[in-house]
Amino acid sequence: MSDVIRLLPDSVANQIAAGEVIQRPASVIKELVENAVDAGASHIDVLVTDAGKTSIQVIDDGRGMSATDARLAFERHATSKIREAADLFALRTMGFRGEALASIAAVAQVELRTCLEGEELGTALCISGSQVESQETVACPKGSNFQVNNLFFNVPARRKFLKSNQTELSNILTEFERIALVNPDVSFTLHHNGTEMLNLPAIQLKQRIMGVFGKKINQELLSVEVDTTMVRISGFVGRPETSRKKGARQYFFVNGRYMRHPYFHKAVMDAYEHLVPAGEQVSYFLYFEVEPSNIDVNIHPTKTEIKFENEQAIWQILSAAIKESLGKFNAVPSIDFDTEGMPDIPAFENSPYAGMQMPKTTYNPDYNPFNTSPSSPSSYSRQDTKGWDRFYEGLEQRTSSPTTPAFTYPDDGDYFVEQPAEEPMPTLYGPTEETAAVETSAQHYQYKGRFILTSVKSGLMVIDQQRAHIRILYDRYLAQIASRQGASQGMLFPDIVQFSASEIPVLQEVMDDLSYLGFELTDLGGGSYAINGVPAGIEGLRPTELVQSMVHTALEKGCKVREEVQSMLALSLAKAAAIVPGQVLSNEEMNNLVDGLLTSVSPTYTPDGKTVLTVIQEDELDKLFK
Repeated sequence: MSDVIRLLPDSVANQIAAGEVIQRPASVIKELVENAVDAGASHIDVLVTDAGKTSIQVIDDGRGMSATDARLAFERHATSKIREAADLFALRTMGFRGEALASIAAVAQVELRTCLEGEELGTALCISGSQVESQETVACPKGSNFQVNNLFFNVPARRKFLKSNQTELSNILTEFERIALVNPDVSFTLHHNGTEMLNLPAIQLKQRIMGVFGKKINQELLSVEVDTTMVRISGFVGRPETSRKKGARQYFFVNGRYMRHPYFHKAVMDAYEHLVPAGEQVSYFLYFEVEPSNIDVNIHPTKTEIKFENEQAIWQILSAAIKESLGKFNAVPSIDFDTEGMPDIPAFENSPYAGMQMPKTTYNPDYNPFNTSPSSPSSYSRQDTKGWDRFYEGLEQRTSSPTTPAFTYPDDGDYFVEQPAEEPMPTLYGPTEETAAVETSAQHYQYKGRFILTSVKSGLMVIDQQRAHIRILYDRYLAQIASRQGASQGMLFPDIVQFSASEIPVLQEVMDDLSYLGFELTDLGGGSYAINGVPAGIEGLRPTELVQSMVHTALEKGCKVREEVQSMLALSLAKAAAIVPGQVLSNEEMNNLVDGLLTSVSPTYTPDGKTVLTVIQEDELDKLFK
C-alpha cells in the first residue's frame, strides 16, 4: 500500500493561511498599515480602487527594507518582530506572526518598492500567486510602497463572495479608523478612486477622534483617567444623555492594539446602570496600558481577541474609573452634604416659636373601611368610589345592552372596548380554514393596551396590536419604495445628522431608497447631511436618530441584494413608527388596525418572523370551563 500523506506545496499552504488572515480587501489594508506603523512611519497614504478589488496601494516613510529583507519578507513565518517563543510575551509591535505578506502574495499580484534610509537606490520586487516574477534595483524614496492588484485573482470562489463596493469600502474605512484612532501621532490619508475620503494630520487624541467622527462628538465625551500598578486606563466615555440604540462608537485598545472584549464592555455598561434606558448604548474610546507579559494576543490571526491575566481586577478598576468620571463631570445626580459656608439654622429651643403648641391631628379609632353598615361611625362617602361607580354602572348597562360604549376597570389597567360590527369583516388570509373569516357579529376588545381580542367562527382571535401595526406599515413602506412615490413632509427647520467616513458609503448605497420612503437629505460636506423632509406619519420621532439607526442597521446586515436592503429599510422604519405597547386605541382605531391587518398578504407573521395573531379554538375554550 502506497503512502498517502504528503507535504503541501508552499503556494497551497500560503493560500490556506490566507483564508484566515486575508478575508477581504480591508484585511490587506489592516496588515500593510500596521506594518508601516511598526516600521516607524510618520506619514501613511492609502490609495484604493474599486473598494480594493482592483488595487490597493500603501505608501509609508518608515525604515524601509534591504534587497534581502524585501525578498525574505514574503516567506511564511519570516518576521523582524520576534526571535524566540519568549518574545511572544513581550510584544511591543502590531504584527509578529510573519504570515501577512506571504498570505497577501498568495492571493494577489504584489509589487513592492522599498529603500533604506541613507541609501541612494532601493529594490523593486514583483510577486504573483506566491511566485517571484522579478527583482531589480531602482531609485525610490525612503520607506515602502506596496501595490496589491487583483485580489483573489487565483481564488475565484473567494472573490465571488465579496460584498458590494460600498460595503467593502465601509469595511476598509472601519479598519482604517481603528488604526488611526490608536496612532494620533501618525498622519494618514485615504483616497478611493482618486477622491480623498480622509485626511488626518498628526494631532492630539481628542482632535483625532473629532477628525474621524466629526466635531459634534466633542460635546458628547467625558475624559477618563486612572493609573494603577496593574493597568493604566485613559480615554473618553459618552455622556448618559447621548445614549442610542444603534451606532454608538465603542472602541477598546490595549498597548496600541484594537481589541474586542465583551467582558470589559459589560463593565462600562455597568457604570451606566440606571442612567441610560434599557437596550441603549453609549460611545467610548478607552485605552489600556499593561505589561505585555500580562496579556496574550496570540489567540487568533486577526489579533483582536486578547486575554488578560487579571480580568476581574481590571473590570473593577474600569467600572470605578467610569463612575468617578461621570460623578466628576456631574453626569449623574448627587446629593451634596457639604455645609461649609451655609447659614446656621437655629435650634428649636432658641426659636421665637418655641412657646407655641405643635399642631395636632385627630382620627376616628372606630373607623373600619370594610364595614359598610349605616350605623358605622365612619366618614366614608360615595365620593371615594367614583371609579367603582363607573364600573358598576358600565356593568349594568352592559348586561342590558351588548353594544355599550367603553368602560374601564379603575385599578388593573385593563381596557375593554366593545364595537358592534355593522358590515362583514374582510377576508382573513390565515393559515387554516377555521380562521378564514371574521364573524359578521365580531366585537373587538383591547386587553392591557397590548392585545386586541375578536371572535372568529372557530373561536377567539388574539392580535398583538404593535406587531399588527408593524406588518401594516412594512407593507405600506415597501410599496412606496417599489412605486418610488413616498410621501414626504417638509421640515421648517432642517435637522443635521453626522456620519463617520465608514458610514457614508452605506448611506450613499441606500440614499435612493430613503428618498422613496420620504426622506430628503442634502449633503453638506464633511459627513454632515441636512434632513429637509421626512415620511408623513412619523410625528413624534427624531429624524436624526431614525436615519442613523437605519444606516447602522444596513451596515450591520451588509445586505448585497437590493431587495433585501429595501426590505430592511422598510422594516426598520415600520418598527420605529409603530404604536407602542400600552397605547389605548379607540373603536375606530381598532377597526382600522384589524381591517388593515386582514387585508395584508401575510397577516399571521411580522416580516422578521414574529407571531402577529393566534386563534384559541372553541373546543379549547370549552375545556377550560368544564
